[in-house]
Amino acid sequence: MNSTLNIAFAQIAPVWLNKEATIEKVISAIESAAKMDAQLVAFGESLLPGYPFWLDLTGGAEFNSPVQKEIHAHYIHNSISVEAGDLDSICAVCKKHSIATYLGTIERAPDRGGKSLYCSLVYIDQKGEIGSIHRKLMPTYEERLTWSPGDGHGLRVHALAPFTVGGLNCWENWMPLPRAALYAQGEDLHIASWPGGEHNTHDITRFIAKESRSYVMSASAIMRPEDFPPNTPHLDLILESPREYYANGASCIAAPDGSWVIEPVIGEEAIRVATIDHNRVLEERQNFDPSGHYSRPDVTQLIVNRTRQATVKFED
Repeated sequence: MNSTLNIAFAQIAPVWLNKEATIEKVISAIESAAKMDAQLVAFGESLLPGYPFWLDLTGGAEFNSPVQKEIHAHYIHNSISVEAGDLDSICAVCKKHSIATYLGTIERAPDRGGKSLYCSLVYIDQKGEIGSIHRKLMPTYEERLTWSPGDGHGLRVHALAPFTVGGLNCWENWMPLPRAALYAQGEDLHIASWPGGEHNTHDITRFIAKESRSYVMSASAIMRPEDFPPNTPHLDLILESPREYYANGASCIAAPDGSWVIEPVIGEEAIRVATIDHNRVLEERQNFDPSGHYSRPDVTQLIVNRTRQATVKFED
């Protein structure tokens, strides 16, 4: 049995808040990763159609602000509905090239009324089928002004060649119990999805690798002033005090001992591929396995509710 897997991160900028154009860019990145023999490619948090940078830049907490309402409505129009087929073209290209994908999306969820937004990490397998949609459990700080809290339904792992892969969004990776829920399901390749930033990925990527004795790939986006389309609502306010980077990437891969496979890539759009060996996982589990021989379920246990949450149940 082949013990290796080729994995890639696609550190790209979205065509910000433009669903159709960003989907085209995602497809192009998947095709490029496939040409580099990648079997899995991961993208940054909320890449499709983009992270809500405007909240921090335009007074996002102002109540009843016409500016905030207009941008938010634009965000909803460009969000993803899986049920409406918005990801069908991406699924098709995954199937064509037999490549799996973790894709950060903003999901407009019909099972919650279709108007609220969720930061959702979508796993598409090598057959082009959606394996899980994980809605971020707790939006971070100003994100709560535009994203809704998710649920445990997507806390799932997937078999991929010799590996078992799972993923979390951004600061969920700091949450010990969601990490433990994935470890307990046999995860040995962890995808940490980020909006972009060395301050996020540099330390925690290696920490999670050491804690879990697994490979960890942090996949980030990048965002520069030139990446905001000219037709963005209230662009003048968003770019009133421009920064060199709104997200500087820093995608990277760490081995099960915490050493770098690929160090953080900063400040550029890039696709990087690495070959990882499952035997490294088995070697590092010899002295520590957080859900196996180094656990005490008779003392501490975790209960996970994976029910998809809804406000109403219909009985016809």
